[in-house]
Amino acid sequence: MPRDTSEQPTVAQTGEFGLIRALTEGRAQPPFTLLGPGDDAALVAAPDGRVVASTDVLVEGVHFRLDWSTPEQVGRKAVAVNLADIAAMGALPSSVLVGFACPGETPAAVLTGLADGMWAEAERAGIGVVGGDVVRSDNLVVSITALGDLNGLPPVTRAGARPGDVVAVCGRLGWAASGLVVLGRGFRSPVGVVNAHRYPEPPYAAGPAAASAGATAMIDVSDGLLADLGHIAKASEVGIDVRTEALQPDQRLQEVAAALGADAQHWVLTGGEDHALVATFPPHVDLPSGWRRIGSVTMPESGVTVDGRPYVTEETGWEHWKTS
Repeated sequence: MPRDTSEQPTVAQTGEFGLIRALTEGRAQPPFTLLGPGDDAALVAAPDGRVVASTDVLVEGVHFRLDWSTPEQVGRKAVAVNLADIAAMGALPSSVLVGFACPGETPAAVLTGLADGMWAEAERAGIGVVGGDVVRSDNLVVSITALGDLNGLPPVTRAGARPGDVVAVCGRLGWAASGLVVLGRGFRSPVGVVNAHRYPEPPYAAGPAAASAGATAMIDVSDGLLADLGHIAKASEVGIDVRTEALQPDQRLQEVAAALGADAQHWVLTGGEDHALVATFPPHVDLPSGWRRIGSVTMPESGVTVDGRPYVTEETGWEHWKTS
């Protein structure tokens, strides 16, 4: 449960530099970090000679709620969603930079909790938090910039899929969407699906493994499987068909859906924020460990289909500012 921070020192009482010390002191850095927090900029190793970079912004009330998640869970999520983008390019994560904006009355423990979660997720990926900034604002906002290294391989973009390629996925689908519905109904369990919404667990190593195996296109599932496959289809000028027999919802999702009067298959096809990886591979490639085939790349006029037919529903994935 989210902890009570109402009686603890605020960010304004702690001060900018006191807060920076609380966020950075005593943190170990991995070999990628040549110079960490404390100077005008960080220095990060780039053995490949190229740097993969990605930025995401998380806003309280849009991407997270502190009555649903602890600051540590939000911190983990903030880092995870960025590192999933790095992995989706076939790169190894190397470091993250952090920006915090918040009102002065925000308890300092909220920001140190966010930092604890960020460092925990960075450690899971084998990297460090190398720098950042803190500023005053009217809302709590977290911005993450993630960097990665291609390890000598070409980047895997959205634009390389070709008809006849295999479509495969690594990671969970539908869990975060299920957790969001559970929380929205006022429940806090089952913990497994609720925590899937609170912080995803992207398969970071699966991205470089896919690149090494010859993946032709790749993306992380942030907006929903069909929506994100649509991005690959558009960039590659192809169609994509997924097969529901390869996308059967986990038994736990089926139980939650039955209890809530929902459709677990719909969560799998359209639910975002799991940050699984989905990629296309040449047809005769042996898929890396953890990857499973879910469909195939078709001709452009086919569009994105499910079992050979358009998936007719009001929502196929998340899009900011979309009103209908």
